[in-house]
Amino acid sequence: MMKKRVFSRLHIVLICIGVMLSPPLFAKTPDESAQTKTKSAATESVQKEVDKKSASKASEKRKHIIAEATAALNETRDALTALDAKKADKALAALEKATGKLEVVLAREPELTLAPVDVAVITHDLLASPDTVKATIHDAEEYLEDGEVQKARPLVASLRSDILFRTTSIPLGTYPAALKETASLIDEGKLEEARSQLQVALGTLVTTDEIVPLPVLRAELLLDGAEALAENKERTAEDNDTLDDLLKSARTQLKLAKVLGYGDKKSFEPLFKQLDQIEEKTSDGKSGKGWFDKIKQQISDMF
Repeated sequence: MMKKRVFSRLHIVLICIGVMLSPPLFAKTPDESAQTKTKSAATESVQKEVDKKSASKASEKRKHIIAEATAALNETRDALTALDAKKADKALAALEKATGKLEVVLAREPELTLAPVDVAVITHDLLASPDTVKATIHDAEEYLEDGEVQKARPLVASLRSDILFRTTSIPLGTYPAALKETASLIDEGKLEEARSQLQVALGTLVTTDEIVPLPVLRAELLLDGAEALAENKERTAEDNDTLDDLLKSARTQLKLAKVLGYGDKKSFEPLFKQLDQIEEKTSDGKSGKGWFDKIKQQISDMF
């Protein structure tokens, strides 16, 4: 019964690119509704910039994709298709092209170990307050203590809010040799062995993940907006309210990052102390420059 009472307060929605994964939605208390409303307004104000930064980073990573390596991968897949159809000559021709493409890559960059062929961007956006996340962690821990792993699993899986940049690369130290070995097997008439060898080679593609925590990115953008207002000597009463909201929202985002485990918990304390100082410095319409330098550097050092 205790778990059911806790669950009645939970409201978590996890949004991914192309897919929506939602644990059961439950009724919210008035406090929870207010927190969600505040967070939504804050994140909405910087969402366009979040999207822009995500697209820019993905574009930068795609610049490193090597066309010849991508072509080699496609030729490898064509060779596998040919082997499935027992077309040895066609498979050999595709492998020859693939090997030639990789030789070009290695000739150009002899020290290169991984040749990027694809970049995927996956966004997990958690719409929940820090208190909601804490309650969810509590429930997951109770399930695990009771040995109910499968009930805890979807709760734990939902506890992330980040952009994942996943780069797939060809391992140049082993892949070309595997293609040559496959070609030798085909020459010997061992098509099934060649097919297995090629499948193994395709299974050696390396994926490298880079994760950008969304609460941290949003906090940075909120602080940028707050800094611009804090430097304005002629702020209006409305500007002061906006500045206050931006600082509170940045604090909420950093709290969310903390409870989600993006960084050591103790390392967040200096950030909150800096926010306290900034709120004091900007109170009563006071303005100045350089007040945000330390907290921005601290965030940069952490992430």
